[in-house]
Amino acid sequence: MLRNYLKTALRNLWKNKGFSAINIIGLATGIATCLVILLYVLDELSYDKYNVNAERIYRIDEEVKFGDNHYNGTDAPALMGPEFSKDFPQIEHYNRFRWGGGLTIKFKGEKFKEDRVAYADSTLFDVFTLPLIDGDPRTALKSPNSLVITETIAKKYFNTTHAVGQTIEANDKNYKITGVIKDIPQQSHFHFDFFLSQSENADSKDDNWLSNNYQTYLVIRPGTDIDRLTAEFNRKFESFVAPMLKSIINLDITDFKKGGGYLKVSLMPLTRIHLYSNLQDELDANGDIEYVYIFSAIAIFILLIACVNFMNLSTARSANRAKEVGVRKVLGSLRKNLIGQFLTESLLISFISFILAIGLVFLLLPLFNELAQKSLQGFALFSPGMISSILLLMIIVGLLAGSYPAFFLSSFQPIEVLKGKLSRGFKGSFLRNSLVVFQFCISIVLMVGTAVIYNQLSYIRHKDVGFTKDQVLVIKETYALGSQAQAFKKELMQLPGVKSSTYTGFLPVNGWRNNDALFTTTDFDIKKAISAQQWEVDDDYISTLQMKMKLGRNFSKQYLSDSGAVIINEAAEKFLAGKNPLTSKLYRIDDIKTKKTLSFNVIGVIKNFNFNTLREEITPLALYLRPNYGSLAVRITTRDVPGLLAQIKAKWKAMVPGQAFSYSFMDEDFNKQYSAEQRTGQISITFSVLAILIACLGLFGLVTYAAEQRIKEIGIRKVLGANIPNIMTMLSKDFIKLVLVAVVIAIPVSWWVMNKWLQDFAYRIQISWMVFALAAIGALFIALATVSFQAIKAALANPVKSLRTE
Repeated sequence: MLRNYLKTALRNLWKNKGFSAINIIGLATGIATCLVILLYVLDELSYDKYNVNAERIYRIDEEVKFGDNHYNGTDAPALMGPEFSKDFPQIEHYNRFRWGGGLTIKFKGEKFKEDRVAYADSTLFDVFTLPLIDGDPRTALKSPNSLVITETIAKKYFNTTHAVGQTIEANDKNYKITGVIKDIPQQSHFHFDFFLSQSENADSKDDNWLSNNYQTYLVIRPGTDIDRLTAEFNRKFESFVAPMLKSIINLDITDFKKGGGYLKVSLMPLTRIHLYSNLQDELDANGDIEYVYIFSAIAIFILLIACVNFMNLSTARSANRAKEVGVRKVLGSLRKNLIGQFLTESLLISFISFILAIGLVFLLLPLFNELAQKSLQGFALFSPGMISSILLLMIIVGLLAGSYPAFFLSSFQPIEVLKGKLSRGFKGSFLRNSLVVFQFCISIVLMVGTAVIYNQLSYIRHKDVGFTKDQVLVIKETYALGSQAQAFKKELMQLPGVKSSTYTGFLPVNGWRNNDALFTTTDFDIKKAISAQQWEVDDDYISTLQMKMKLGRNFSKQYLSDSGAVIINEAAEKFLAGKNPLTSKLYRIDDIKTKKTLSFNVIGVIKNFNFNTLREEITPLALYLRPNYGSLAVRITTRDVPGLLAQIKAKWKAMVPGQAFSYSFMDEDFNKQYSAEQRTGQISITFSVLAILIACLGLFGLVTYAAEQRIKEIGIRKVLGANIPNIMTMLSKDFIKLVLVAVVIAIPVSWWVMNKWLQDFAYRIQISWMVFALAAIGALFIALATVSFQAIKAALANPVKSLRTE
């Protein structure tokens, strides 16, 4: 029986080559898209799961609120890991990371800059699964001046992965290589190449529980109630913080809470960090679970559109097979046999489509990887789990796509069919019309989504962020210049094309950050405190970045008193409660233990500028006139950028020979902050085009069969004087009505979806009605263009040929 089903199915596919090709191409494209997105989703969901104890590892996050100030980040106090580990038996192991600030490595007469550096505890290998190629995990990070490196770094400097025992000079110190680990998988929320021993980091023993600088990870014993443990952590944390609050600001922890303030810790599961965490001081750029949901939905919708095409085309051409069904039934075929026949045809098309789709995946993956900044491998489809999933999906798609045609066609009554009473044509099928509406609804939602994402990214690129990011060259790691820093700056200012320059490590884009409390009174009333970013800059900072003063003046070398001055932004000015900022003073605790304080005169208020991404509101900021040689920002005015760069590099090499020259452009750094959204926009455009093409492929097939079934009507109309526009209108109007219905449904849905997406941005566009109008017009144009091609072909056909067939 099965053999007969297959022979008949192959015969029917070959007999209707055009119909088969449309179905197979549409299904294969939909399935290939679905498989590519499936690989992407599985990759996103796999982050940090390479760790053996991944399900038991948690990161300690801290949230602080006092007054109107709020901090929510990944950092914890230095001693939280060691102290909690001693006091809570539920903790099996702990490890802390502290960014190492980068290393300047001297090797064979050359200098190399390495940025992926972290201090780590000797327990690193007890917490994370980082297999050692060479070295002992128990001792690798116990001693000062120990260095664990990745295999890529070992090959780079020593041309071997067996580098344990070798020495390397970094930051003018000799380090002994004590371990070489395999490269950290891409699916990790951190990517360090160098691990320094925490034992040489004096700050790791800092007992200030109000200072947060360490990413702390815990391995929790099985069976632990995490919610209960978190509550116990917070009680313990308060016991350490309360005396410090009392000592520094003379405020009891109970009164602190009554005033709306709190300091609390929470436990973030390791496997959720990549997709669910977007806090301050993340170790790497994380993903977003919303995009996983969005792309998963797109994959399902595209697959459904392809299945809808199959169902529509099968039912639309039902008249072509109605007599076959009638004859089979008269000759004794049971309905179950007919259902089996049609489902076999559907499963065969699904099988062929899946084979073609897997080939398409291998062709599409390189382009998708470049687009999504991934390294997905098509061979992952051949793992046992994936093969089982693909076979199951193939069967589901075959049954889903063929179920309605099978049950619909097998239900024909032989007498009615053979008498010719079966309804013909495109009209008369509510389900088929509904499916066409569904296809175009999805296409319109994707078009609107793509337009909104593009407009938001364009808004980000062109928004006035309070400083001018174009034409700013950022020279990094300029502390290597040492005492020659000012001489280097002076020489650069003499070059044609250099307008101004400023030394600082604190830049609005990818710079250092330092958050601390400022007080408006000397009694350190927590209600009068400002949680503010505190940046060290020079007197050229504001002018070089072309920021605007709202009140007062900039720093000046002419005023020696400016060493005790501060410039604040408008967000910080709001906390002065209506006082004249230029007559105000701000106070900062310089040393918690000695309670030494510093006072600063406010000499100016700078207009707000975005130093975080546009997802976040602008928070208070204070600028101090302090030497800081982290980087040099240079405003240039030349069109010959390569020529100017060569001159700057030559002066750098003359002053610090052998020191790596590292630079970037501020506008490029700014755009990198939104790389995830840019990639999402590009991927959305690609998927939108695919969805529309698949929908148009189905629509083309429907029009083809509608024209075939009305070929005699068209011939008669032409004989009676109908022209080409009349024929086109006759064939197009039913489809255009369906697209209009899709527009009415899709517009509110797409508005809701995209408005929800925009909520992630503190600064965002308002969705214009023009977006919906253009999407509607675009959908109508695409449908009309698709229909018109076949309509014109039918209208140009010789009517004599169609009328003489009988």
